[in-house]
Amino acid sequence: MARQYFGTDGVRGVANKKLTPELAMKLGKAAGRWMIQTNQVRRAVIGMDTRRSGPMLGAALAAGLNSVGIDVVMIGVAPTPTIAFVARTGEYGLGAIVSASHNPAPDNGIKFVGHDGCKLADEVEELMESLLEVSDEGPTGAGVGSLTTDRSEIAGYMQLLESVVPERLDGMKVVVDAAHGAAYELGPEILRILGAEITVIGAAPDGMNINAEGGATKPDTVQKLTQELGADIGVAFDGDADRCVFSDDKGRLINGDRTIGIWAAHYQQSNELDPAVVVGTVMSNGGFDAYMTSRNITLERTPVGDKYVAQKIKETGALVGGEQSGHIIFPRRGPTGDGLVTMLELLRVLKREGRAASSFYDDYEPWPQVMINIGVSSTDQWKKKISAELEHADVALLGRGRVVVRPSGTQPVIRVMVEADEYELRDQVAEAIVEAMVRELGGEVHGRVDLTYALGD
Repeated sequence: MARQYFGTDGVRGVANKKLTPELAMKLGKAAGRWMIQTNQVRRAVIGMDTRRSGPMLGAALAAGLNSVGIDVVMIGVAPTPTIAFVARTGEYGLGAIVSASHNPAPDNGIKFVGHDGCKLADEVEELMESLLEVSDEGPTGAGVGSLTTDRSEIAGYMQLLESVVPERLDGMKVVVDAAHGAAYELGPEILRILGAEITVIGAAPDGMNINAEGGATKPDTVQKLTQELGADIGVAFDGDADRCVFSDDKGRLINGDRTIGIWAAHYQQSNELDPAVVVGTVMSNGGFDAYMTSRNITLERTPVGDKYVAQKIKETGALVGGEQSGHIIFPRRGPTGDGLVTMLELLRVLKREGRAASSFYDDYEPWPQVMINIGVSSTDQWKKKISAELEHADVALLGRGRVVVRPSGTQPVIRVMVEADEYELRDQVAEAIVEAMVRELGGEVHGRVDLTYALGD
């Protein structure tokens, strides 16, 4: 069954336009019906980021759950991984997060996690959609779900974070960019608890400035400030803090590939990386792959998407996996991406090594990588129409690079990623593929981004 509302990361859209309170209430009812049908604990926890529309949609979502007999605990503004932690450690059958992650403030979203803290499977979301329009008679009296507010549930999550760095962070100077988002309180707080000296920006949310001035999607803000202040490291979260990226002390970006590389190499050196496997995606840089191979660490690749990374981690037993964007999973800390855990895991390595972040930067050189978006009228039959050019690219890049071509799941755009061990070869192959798409698909170039030292997607 094709899904009408759920996308790759919950239900998302402009708040009060596409994602209305009416739809939020229907989603709450549908989620509650699913919980009852599948014998889940009839209790849900809801948290949100700092968008103005969050309380409106959260209240509607809670009302929908209550109306079918589900008790709801609201914990207010909190990172997505906090809700996942509370859902899996408390007596809850469901966790719900009202957030649109890195999107601008007018957008919002609703995503669910199960009692295990993991995102719900596609088939569960499809079932929920089938329950949206069910007409049933709701409970009355004591059968109506209760609604309470209780931020004390966050304490257990903070204890988890504190346990990540038993060495503490005394003497370390850290710049934090909270993107005026969900980590604006907890991110700085845990660093203070661990003894770090911090400078904080992006911690004055007004409901409309989330992700606007910096954060993980605009890392140049934290890079510049980290260098200016002479800090040891800078960290930037996205709006819901399920990911983060870093700046080294020289103001250079440490993306997800570099973070995984630093972490894996450290724990391999101390004989704590077992198995010697890390998980990335098709977008993980070839230079990072070559670096891991040189250390006899296997990089397992997945399609783009954190759920695929999580699946591969489970299959391989890997201790770390993630994406260039900074969405990283440390399964011993939790089953989903967690920007605060990622921050602390990297800072712990720096503390244990006694080295500057910049001293790791030259461990490997990323291969030249570019992403080109091609707008097309239709994505049907695209592979067949440019198959000859893709075959030529594979021959030209044999042993020296890769091509990843994938249509967008939400718009008529085909994304072309070309990577090679030299810029000239990369650009030559990329231009040939683009010319074929323009010619055979009637495509138009919508943008070109050099990803060699950037985030990926």
